[in-house]
This record gives sequence, C-alpha cells and structure tokens, in this order.
Amino acid sequence: KIETSLTATELIFKLQAIENKMGRVRKFKNGPRIIDIDILLYNEEIINKKNLKVPHPEMHKRNFVLSPLSEIAAEISHPVLNKKIKILKKELKNPDKAEIWK
Repeated sequence: KIETSLTATELIFKLQAIENKMGRVRKFKNGPRIIDIDILLYNEEIINKKNLKVPHPEMHKRNFVLSPLSEIAAEISHPVLNKKIKILKKELKNPDKAEIWK
C-alpha cells in the first residue's frame, strides 16, 4: 500500500507536473506520449471529475494494468465493480489481446 498526504486532485497535478518535466505534450486526447502516469485507485474512493476519474475507467480491460497490479495488490477490490483485482484479471476474455493503448 502506498500512502500519501495528498488528496487525489493534488496527486494528479503533481503527476502531471512530472509528465510535463519529462517532455509530455498534450496535443489531443489519447495522442502519442512519452510518459503517461495514471491514478488507478485511490483508497476506496470513486471520483468523477473532468480531470480525474478514479478508479481508472479502463483499467479492468487492460492486461498490462491488471497483470502487475494483481502481483502487488491482488486482494484489493475495484470500488465500482466490487471485484478483487485477481478476479478482474481472470475475467479478461483474451488477456494477450486485451485492450492496450486507448
């Protein structure tokens, strides 16, 4: 478990500052980028703001997210789907072809 004294909103601004320092340019949504740092989960909170959606709305479809997450946090539950990460990983229809870059 990673802990921070930052709120989720403060954290996303810090993460975006890191992305900007590394040279990320936001020309259009889902465009190519050299770095992309997302907040997947934030405690058990459900956040739906213009600049921040938690849990990440596509995380349950992405093997490249669920596979490593299940190694470090398999027992944590997705607060919207109410399923543990290890179950979401098992439920991927075709994990080798699960959505990758959207």
